[in-house]
Amino acid sequence: MIEPRTRLRVARGIGKSETEAAIEVFQTLKRRGHPDAPPPTVSDGCGGIREAMVEVYGKVPAYGGIGRPPTRKRPEESWQYLQVVKQRENGRVVGTRLRIVYGDKEDVLSLLAPNTAYVERTHLTSRHFNSRLTRKTLAYSKTLEMHRAAAVWEDIVYNLIRPLSTLRLEVGDDPQRRWFSRTPAMAAGLTDHIWTVK
Repeated sequence: MIEPRTRLRVARGIGKSETEAAIEVFQTLKRRGHPDAPPPTVSDGCGGIREAMVEVYGKVPAYGGIGRPPTRKRPEESWQYLQVVKQRENGRVVGTRLRIVYGDKEDVLSLLAPNTAYVERTHLTSRHFNSRLTRKTLAYSKTLEMHRAAAVWEDIVYNLIRPLSTLRLEVGDDPQRRWFSRTPAMAAGLTDHIWTVK
């Protein structure tokens, strides 16, 4: 999961299914500053996120005294979740359809950008940077433990070491340099310099 303004990768979930991976992501977010509710979320049309939100943040409603007491967790009214579902014809994307899963339509659309461009771009970066995500290669991960280790290393390099051209700032008063390069961690205010691998 990335924060769209700074492109910071804030959580990663790795599991045997999308739901398991999404549960891990939301458990991480719950520990890191979102203890009561999930952050506003945009995803593609793949499953797993809705179920993960309910599993991690959902609450069993109070018993009203009539019938059986409730046992299933339910979503809260304050949640905001938008799905951008790709429409395909002959294998090509021809359009998208927005699906509001949680929240008021106007509020969700005003808060969240109705696209998955940042996630798509970070997935492409991940596949180029981490060969364990590429199928049919010698580096393909066969165990979750090794896959997780490679993914954590890649997130560290992405967040702290690798400057992104979309985050750079124009320098107006220095004739020697036009741009000030920044990493996602710098854009998020977590550090003030580009780290080295060492």
